Amino acid sequence: MPGKTLTKSLLTLAIGLIPASAMLAQTPASPQQLYGPLFEAVQLERVFPDSKTFVDMIPRQSPAEIMADYRSEHPAGRAALSDFVARHFTAPNAAHPHATIREHVRALWPVLAHPPLAVPEGASALPLTATSIVPGGRYQEFYYWDTYFTMLGLKADGQQALIDNMLANFTSLIERYGHIPNGTRTYYLSRSQPPYYAMMLDLSDNRDPALARQRLAALRKEHDYWMAGAKCLGAADACQHVVRMRDGSLLNRYWDASDTPRDESYAEDRATAVAAAVRPAGEVYRDLRAAAESGWDFGSRWLADGHTLSTIHTTDIVPVDLNSLMWNMERSIARRCAALGDKVCARDFTRRAEARRIAISKYLWLAGEGRFADYDRKAGAPTPVISAALLEPLFVGLAMPDQAHRMARLTEAKLVAPGGLRTSLVRTGQQWDAPNGWAPLQWVAIDGLEHYGEHKLARDIAQRWFDNVAAFYVNSGRLIEKYDVEERKAGGGGEYVVQDGFGWTNGVTAALMDRYRFDDRATAARASD
Repeated sequence: MPGKTLTKSLLTLAIGLIPASAMLAQTPASPQQLYGPLFEAVQLERVFPDSKTFVDMIPRQSPAEIMADYRSEHPAGRAALSDFVARHFTAPNAAHPHATIREHVRALWPVLAHPPLAVPEGASALPLTATSIVPGGRYQEFYYWDTYFTMLGLKADGQQALIDNMLANFTSLIERYGHIPNGTRTYYLSRSQPPYYAMMLDLSDNRDPALARQRLAALRKEHDYWMAGAKCLGAADACQHVVRMRDGSLLNRYWDASDTPRDESYAEDRATAVAAAVRPAGEVYRDLRAAAESGWDFGSRWLADGHTLSTIHTTDIVPVDLNSLMWNMERSIARRCAALGDKVCARDFTRRAEARRIAISKYLWLAGEGRFADYDRKAGAPTPVISAALLEPLFVGLAMPDQAHRMARLTEAKLVAPGGLRTSLVRTGQQWDAPNGWAPLQWVAIDGLEHYGEHKLARDIAQRWFDNVAAFYVNSGRLIEKYDVEERKAGGGGEYVVQDGFGWTNGVTAALMDRYRFDDRATAARASD
């Protein structure tokens, strides 16, 4: 238009009349120029894995005020600098101040909900019968143990229909394949994951007798899967998932039916087998796969030397968390059989559960150290690894009161970190070790401690974890898969970068907010101070 052309021409002419020195004076300073020594310290200390992160952040105060605080505080080292940056800057995609964590979680449920779809020929997905919540990020399929912790949030948010849909999927998977696979992909069918199906059933409000019978049949079929190795033991001390202890009692281990590299981590597994050159490759692959079944892929619990992945020997370990969950499964079957009038079944599984409790107390409890333990069947002794897995007996109610209180003291002394519960005490570079913390392990510890009256410690862990999650959310607008509980930031390590989403973090966060009435607006305000 003529008017706009004229205006543009006049503006161009006016700009042309401005001296070059005046134009240069208006050029905004870069972060390096604005923040000088702070910028250099943040970048050289690698506060963020990506150097672009800090230079894109939004200051909460003027640069002069920030630098005055920097000169006053003199933060030194990665942890102190990370804390300083979190208090003075916001990520460009930070949460909207009016979007609380709880609102964010509720908004994510439909995003993470995947309806059942037809599976094209040759695709790796397994068909499902109903809508499910996926974890998020690289995990766009339905996972086994993740789902229990996701369901906690669905329960808190009144999403009962989704809970029952996912239970329908799990029941169908057991009926079709004899077990719940690690995830709903063909390459996951050779293994399962920590057996939380029994606990998931307790989250359902559906009391239909026919459905109760169907679910019980599936639960018993899952138990058969985990105990199938009892039929092939022979003279050996282990077959499939079953281990015969010295006194003849039976406990369980993690195991995988295949001894090849994992489809989803093929190159990585090949490299690990090469590094473990003195061992048969198939043995290494089986142990890697068994660790994937545990959900703890990977961590020092499974490493013979405590640090090196090529020394992995998962199938030699009798894990305390798995056997606690098996005890809970057997108790659940007994209870459900009794409710349906099957007294023979109720007596049988009550007996099985009691035999397992005695074996756990004998082999997986160290009275001298006041702690539960994993057991190395080859060494014939408990392992020295102290990890958050040792709290599973409290979570399922298996621990005796004295055992629980002694575990509470050990937890308080060694596992509690500034941002929640440590996964373990060692740094291996693997994701299921220090300094990482994981939402499911926080819930297991908190809920287990509450069961035994350790309310103060439980709430303290919950508050530390929630503040960690909330501060990261305020600064990034994201809930993620794992967190660094030492420096209170995103977790790291493992085979891939930290993932957003994230199903079990969302679920545990919502459940903790309901239990302890945490105020995420107040927490957000503290994080912004």
